[in-house]
Amino acid sequence: MTSFQRIALDPVTVEIIGSALASVVEEMGEALVRTSYSTNIKERRDCSTALFDQFGYTLCQAEHIPMHLGSFIEFIPLVMDRYPTAQIEPGDVFIGNDAFVGGGTHLPDIVLAEPIFMDGALVAWAINTAHHSDFADRGDAHIFQEGIRIPPIKLYKQGVLQQDVQDLILLNCQVPDERISDLRAQMAANRLGVSRFKSLCTKYGVDVMISAGLTLQDYAERKMRAGIAAIPDGTYTASDLFETIDHPEIMEIGCQITITGDEMTLAFQSPPQVRANLNMTRSALLATVYYAIKSIVDPTIPPNAGLARPLHVETESGTLLCCALPAAVMGRISTCQRVVDVIMAALAPVCPESITAATNGCVGSATFSGTRKGSNKFWIYLETIGGGSGARYNKDGLDGVQAHLTNTSNLPIEALETEYPLTLLRYELVEGSGGNGKFTGGRGLRRVYRAEEECYVSTSMSRLSTAPWGLNGGGPGGMAQVKCTAPMVRGDATLAPSDIVEIVTPGAGGYGTPDAL
Repeated sequence: MTSFQRIALDPVTVEIIGSALASVVEEMGEALVRTSYSTNIKERRDCSTALFDQFGYTLCQAEHIPMHLGSFIEFIPLVMDRYPTAQIEPGDVFIGNDAFVGGGTHLPDIVLAEPIFMDGALVAWAINTAHHSDFADRGDAHIFQEGIRIPPIKLYKQGVLQQDVQDLILLNCQVPDERISDLRAQMAANRLGVSRFKSLCTKYGVDVMISAGLTLQDYAERKMRAGIAAIPDGTYTASDLFETIDHPEIMEIGCQITITGDEMTLAFQSPPQVRANLNMTRSALLATVYYAIKSIVDPTIPPNAGLARPLHVETESGTLLCCALPAAVMGRISTCQRVVDVIMAALAPVCPESITAATNGCVGSATFSGTRKGSNKFWIYLETIGGGSGARYNKDGLDGVQAHLTNTSNLPIEALETEYPLTLLRYELVEGSGGNGKFTGGRGLRRVYRAEEECYVSTSMSRLSTAPWGLNGGGPGGMAQVKCTAPMVRGDATLAPSDIVEIVTPGAGGYGTPDAL
């Protein structure tokens, strides 16, 4: 780590450098999408990119998927704890994904990070994560069924691929040809980030770049504190019921938010961790909280580590929202979505113009897998399907979108039917699924698949028996449904050719009484 002299910078310079950093991470993201191989990344854009400073703090994250911050915030600090500074060299690339010792939130999100050096000194990090749709039909009782666990280790040393490490990882993947191609795309994205950041250091100087990064973090903290201070002091609570296909019991998630001046404490209550893939690690919870509070308090706050300083998160280890080894975490994103709704509900009385009614409240998904006739090649297709977005005090909710912590695209029908032995029979908005009100909640989606070859499908869905709530007299949104012509067990089924799977995602809540026009 380099020693540097912090320089007082004028606001114009800080703004220019901040915009340049935002441009770098967005360009990294486009490079990753355009050079990837799997449909989940090249079409659905299930990936994120970021820059971290030399101290291991978030410098800038691209506006991709908020949940992926959970895969970033602990990764660089873990690398720096695991490897003394003298053992981190130019050309090193670190890989990891583990939710308990790797800083991740679930195993498909594989992180690659590369240190950035100037004149032999570490000045920053380029990092990205991509969702590798590989681990299908492995079970969800505990994390050891969910795929290979990778702690933060070196994939490259001084620019040289560690072939044995790569071979070990690929041997544990079901579609290794996709994995190696997507990993190479991640490498390309980071190398672009390294090049762009070094160019900025050459242009402005290392001291200026590091000083600007620290100043931007201080600025994010000030904006967050100002937003919190505008909320009346007090304690605000809310809870919601959480049920899914994956777990037989309905669970309750609660949050108590205490505002004291410009500080906010969020204390969560949840049941013990479950023998299902719904558990959240603490890093996933932190990413969820940071997203939710930023969106409520001030969406213009720069996405860096400074925004987290006034926020304090309390929860008990070994619970659904802060699980311990060996909890399964593959489907943690649906739980995260419900946590956002609970935070919104708690602050709705004092932040009415910053809160939406409940969104679809889940991440409905379908994972199809099988072996192609003739080629005997194994294939996996993952789709997370959008739903309704909640209405707000002055606008209708959005129809058929990924809300809150997810920001992926759908897989276009043409790409789906070209790459996989599936046919999409219907893809439409569900009429009447948006909650009524002065402003109407967004509508959910219906997506109907027909299997053209024998395959296996695993679905995950919430809001099957509890509707997304409305606000200030607004009505609830429509609930979810999963139907299949083959027998299903907890949302899973073996499909014969011509079997049909229909997935209906929830709508969202309305805002205001319908007659308040």
